[in-house]
Amino acid sequence: MFDLAWSEIALIAVVALVVIGPKDLPDAIKGVAKGIQSLRRKVAEFQQQADELVREAKLDDVRNQIAEVRNTLSDIRKFDIKGEIEKTVDSDGTVRKAFEDPMTGGTTPPAWEPPPVPENAPAFVPPDVARWHAPPPPPPPVVEAPPAPAFVPPSEGGTAPVPAATPATTTPSV
Repeated sequence: MFDLAWSEIALIAVVALVVIGPKDLPDAIKGVAKGIQSLRRKVAEFQQQADELVREAKLDDVRNQIAEVRNTLSDIRKFDIKGEIEKTVDSDGTVRKAFEDPMTGGTTPPAWEPPPVPENAPAFVPPDVARWHAPPPPPPPVVEAPPAPAFVPPSEGGTAPVPAATPATTTPSV
């Protein structure tokens, strides 16, 4: 703390021995030690009080921030977004009047509602049961050959007419 070397401490002890004397020196050392202890206690107490003040100041700041957040949340809860949109978009009420039912003066119900689900409808149909209730697959398409010309001119080198191909038919397998 004071950055004293051993030689300086020895010099202080010799001066104290000469000034105070050997008879009263132990009482003087005890008094100085008690003074240092009480000074340390007072410094520690002051430090604790300073720390407590800092904590309270920080807590007050935190409490103020919490109060601000609560006020903001209550403002958000009170905010009527539907009313604000209606006020901005339809300030004179013409859009609302366009959607009102002319017979009743109120708004019309939705045009489509999903059908109700019967109470005894199965939640899941197993695949093996669904296979028997599925429609049969469509038959494969019939491939036909293009018709052969009835006459082949001799200049093209044909010696005999080629018979027309018969359409290929396949029978569906069950």
